[in-house]
Amino acid sequence: MELDLPFIWAGLIAFAVLAYVVLDGFDLGVGILFPLMKSEGDRDLAMNSVAPVWDGNETWLVLGGGGLYAVFPLAYATILPALYAPLIAMLIGLIFRGVSFEFRWRTRRGKFLWDWGFAGGSLLAAFAQGIALGALVQGIEVVDRAYAGGWWDWLTPFTLLTGLALVAGYGLLGATWLVMKTEGALQDRARSLSPVLAVSTLIAIAVVSLVTPFLNPVYLERWFAWPTAVFSLIVPALVLACAWLIYRGLATQRDALPFLASLGLFVLCYTGIGISFYPYMVPPGVTIWQAAAPDASLGFLLAGAAFLIPIILGYTAYAYWVFRGKVDPSEGYH
Repeated sequence: MELDLPFIWAGLIAFAVLAYVVLDGFDLGVGILFPLMKSEGDRDLAMNSVAPVWDGNETWLVLGGGGLYAVFPLAYATILPALYAPLIAMLIGLIFRGVSFEFRWRTRRGKFLWDWGFAGGSLLAAFAQGIALGALVQGIEVVDRAYAGGWWDWLTPFTLLTGLALVAGYGLLGATWLVMKTEGALQDRARSLSPVLAVSTLIAIAVVSLVTPFLNPVYLERWFAWPTAVFSLIVPALVLACAWLIYRGLATQRDALPFLASLGLFVLCYTGIGISFYPYMVPPGVTIWQAAAPDASLGFLLAGAAFLIPIILGYTAYAYWVFRGKVDPSEGYH
C-alpha cells in the first residue's frame, strides 16, 4: 500500500502547531497577566512557574515553520507574503519575552522595564498569532501559484476579533496554569481571574464560530451539510462540557482540572479549524497535495521526522515530569 505522504505530513505539521499552541499558550498567558499581579514576589513566582519549560515549548513553533518550508513550499511561499506584518510582530514579541527572562533577574533599578517587556512581548505575540490565524481562515488570494493580495489584506475586523480571542484564550491558559502550579496570594489572584477569562474566551469562541461559516462557502457547507453537520452538534457540546469542568474545578478547588479543561477548549477549537480547512492547505484554493513537495523529498524528510519527533516528545515529557507539582517560592530562575 502506497503511503499518502502529503496527508501524513499535513497531520504532522498540524500536530506541531497544536503542540505549540497548547504548550506555549499558557506561558504567553502568564506574561499577558503579568501587569495584573500585585507584588514583585508574585511576578517572580509566576515567571519561575514557566522558566523550566518556556524555551522548550517553542521548539514546536520551529518544527511547524521549518516543516512547512521544507514539505509544503507552495504554502510557505504564499502564506508568508500574505502575513509578513503579523508574523514579524510575533517574532518581535517572542524576542522581547526571551530577553526579559534573562535581564529582569540581573537588574534592580530597571526591573520594571523588563516586566513590561515580558508582558508586552507576550501580548504582542499572542495578538499577532491570532491575527495570522484569522487571516488564514478568511482566505489568502492565490493566482498562478503566487500570493496575489495586498499588503493590508490581513487587517480586517475578523482578524482583529481572532487576535483578541486568542489573547483571552491564552490568558485563560495562563491563569489556570498558575492555579495549578502556585499557592497563596498568587493562586488566589489567578483563581479570581479565571472565571472572567473563561467567559471572555467562550464569548469569543461563539462569535468567531458564528462568523466563520459565512467567510467561505466551503466552510458553510462543511458545517451545515450532511454528514459533516454532525460536527456542528458534537463540537459545541464538548466545548460546553469543558466550560463546565473549568467552573467545577475552580469551585471545588481541584487545581489541575481547570487547566486541563482549558486545554480541551483549545484542542476542540483547533479541531474545528481543521474540519473547516480540509483538504486545503491555504484556503480557499491550494490543497494539501498541490502545496506538497515531491514524494521523494517527503519520504526522505519523514525518515528524519520519525527519529526527531519522538526525541522532542521525550525531552518535553521529561521536563514536565521533573518540574511537576507546585513551584517553591524559595527556588527559581536566578
